[in-house]
Amino acid sequence: MNTGTEAGAEAGTDAGTGDVVKVLVADDEAMIRAGVRAILSADPGIEVVAEAADGREAVEAVRAHRPDVALLDIRMPRMDGLAACEEIRRTAPGTAVAVLTTFSEDAYISRALGGGATGFLLKSGDPYELMTGVRAVADGGAYLSSKVARHVIAELGGERLTRGAAARARIAGLTAREREVLALLGEGLSNAGIGRRLHLVEGTVKGYVSAVLDHLEVGNRVQAAIVAYEAGLTAGAPTGP
Repeated sequence: MNTGTEAGAEAGTDAGTGDVVKVLVADDEAMIRAGVRAILSADPGIEVVAEAADGREAVEAVRAHRPDVALLDIRMPRMDGLAACEEIRRTAPGTAVAVLTTFSEDAYISRALGGGATGFLLKSGDPYELMTGVRAVADGGAYLSSKVARHVIAELGGERLTRGAAARARIAGLTAREREVLALLGEGLSNAGIGRRLHLVEGTVKGYVSAVLDHLEVGNRVQAAIVAYEAGLTAGAPTGP
């Protein structure tokens, strides 16, 4: 799971084939939208193409502008960010969704995962991390802010070792190559990034990723990345019996 700026920098370089990443920013606070726009506009490879003040507007803006990434606040009127995420992923699967979150909203992460979000970014986080996360999810990777990751794992309390043991049991049936792919999914790399790291063509990587998701019985790359983190496959992950 991509949870650090160094890993994030590598994930950021994957987006890119030179194309500009188009972003929708949705938040009910105009100042937050303006701040996010200003941060993202500092990256010449990112363009904010639309803004929305609530979830319904966000869904409509995605349909109109077809951005690469929809950056959604969780708490918004009319339709919250979680419902908007589910609707966007259903109606515009070409748009990746990243969630803007705070420490008080980590309970929503499991629902956001189920709804198809692949990025979780802290509102008060490092501006560089915001740009890196947007680029990572635009390129098909997964990104969980390092501070959000640490907070969520800490909240597991006594369940950590149990979850770690369960995760290690889940990956036991993977081949050595599939474990390598899962570890790189845990770093947030896209298929192209994994291919470069392992010297594989992208089509082969897609096959491995699909096999890993099927074996773990997870619905998306973020869920696989969390398993990688809990199983101790990524740098900085918890270890235990």
